[in-house]
Amino acid sequence: MSDHRAAVRHHTLRTGLVEFDNGSGSIVSVPCTIRDVSATGARLQLNSSAWVAEQFSLTFGSGLRKDCRLAWRKERLIGGAFTDGYASVTEQAAMMTADEQSRHRLGIGARVKAAREMRGYTEAQLAERIGATPGFVAAAEQGEADIPLYQLMHIADLLMVGLDGLVAGPVPEEVDGV
Repeated sequence: MSDHRAAVRHHTLRTGLVEFDNGSGSIVSVPCTIRDVSATGARLQLNSSAWVAEQFSLTFGSGLRKDCRLAWRKERLIGGAFTDGYASVTEQAAMMTADEQSRHRLGIGARVKAAREMRGYTEAQLAERIGATPGFVAAAEQGEADIPLYQLMHIADLLMVGLDGLVAGPVPEEVDGV
């Protein structure tokens, strides 16, 4: 399974617009329902059975426009992977509600905690190694604080896990509400 399909998805059910070049220089616009999003892409339900190009742009209701590549298709459902990799924090804010962002933060924190415990580090030890306070690590693991990307990269290296796994991997079973 690709990393894009394995990423933690956040259900949205918002309207959007898929736009692509039909090969003759004309831009085709197809309305869609954005069923869910993650930091790596979106699952869309097309409002028609129109063919969609391998490369397309997805426009969210907020006006955010993300270039995508077609990752998979099943009838009117398509998976779009963001061509520039992960969506930034600002872009995710435009794609997800505050509640969805909170659940995403909680998932990242739970994965960091599970990886930290698997390697035998305490919160204080991890904090010291990434240049943060134990209070910040505790808040981040509880989903109460955003972990900047540079610190997530450092944590992934330190705990010998993939950054993709921390950001979009499976959430440990003991986490409620994610």
